[in-house]
Amino acid sequence: MKAGGKLVERNYIFTLGDALITFNPVATGPLRYVDSFERKLGGAELNFAIGCARLGLPVKWMSRLGGDEFSKYIYNTVRGEGINMEYVKHVSGYPTSLNFKEILENGSGKTFYYRYQSPILTMTEEDIDESMFDDIAYVHLTGVFLAIAPQNLQIGLSILRIAKAKGIPVSFDPNIRLKLWTLEQARAAYFEIFPYVDILLTGLDEIEMIIDTMPFEQFVAQYNISELVIKDGANGSKAYVDGHWHNAEPFLVKPVDTVGAGDGYDAAYIFGLMNGYDVAERLRFANAVGAMVTTVKGDNEGLPEYTDVEVFLGQKTLVER
Repeated sequence: MKAGGKLVERNYIFTLGDALITFNPVATGPLRYVDSFERKLGGAELNFAIGCARLGLPVKWMSRLGGDEFSKYIYNTVRGEGINMEYVKHVSGYPTSLNFKEILENGSGKTFYYRYQSPILTMTEEDIDESMFDDIAYVHLTGVFLAIAPQNLQIGLSILRIAKAKGIPVSFDPNIRLKLWTLEQARAAYFEIFPYVDILLTGLDEIEMIIDTMPFEQFVAQYNISELVIKDGANGSKAYVDGHWHNAEPFLVKPVDTVGAGDGYDAAYIFGLMNGYDVAERLRFANAVGAMVTTVKGDNEGLPEYTDVEVFLGQKTLVER
């Protein structure tokens, strides 16, 4: 494929989704007893994009931001991460979405969304053009974008049809958000998405909710999914690839905030694919990144750079002084 008479190299990862201002509690425990919060940045697809960028992968993020001060903070912060912003637009009259987190002593917690009139609602199918994907090596979507508004499923399907026509591999994380839609609505959307998916990155509880009692192997064969990757938190992860299961042990860390760990895992797994890692190496690398994310408070503050992962895995010694 050519642009301006020159061959275009496919090297970008493409993702799209909402961005939120995340308010992190300064104390652990039930939210009703928390008096102060720290302003942070969040959004599943944005976390994934930041994770890719910190590992050194070129990534394009598509989104819509409001015209308020929060949106300017988001734009400047994301641009500072080195993420390509050519498909990010500001729209007036739409407030930036908010997200308040409740964090318990063990790092688990709850999320409370305030997404009414999100700027992402202004995105339409007409915003998707085939030429946007000329330099794209991977497309990554999540169920969060699909859940925000009914029209987003058709936007996602438009992207997936283009990816399929261009031979671009697709990764998908269901990322079920039952505060945004019902399980029945989620399942209906996912089963329209699955025929286009090459790499399915899912939590164990999520895939069990989605396919019910269907055996994993039957599900993979029915939808022609190349890699089924199942994340199971403190139990590690596994992948079903080429008719075989591969298991990877977890890294033992003390979690302080588990939000964003799955997004970091996804970015790390795609990093492994793009760098020729075998299945065992991909799982180990992704487990490491997911574990590292949980040791830092914030949705994406714990997403590591590649050198940090090398040190964590014992492949490199950190010289501090």
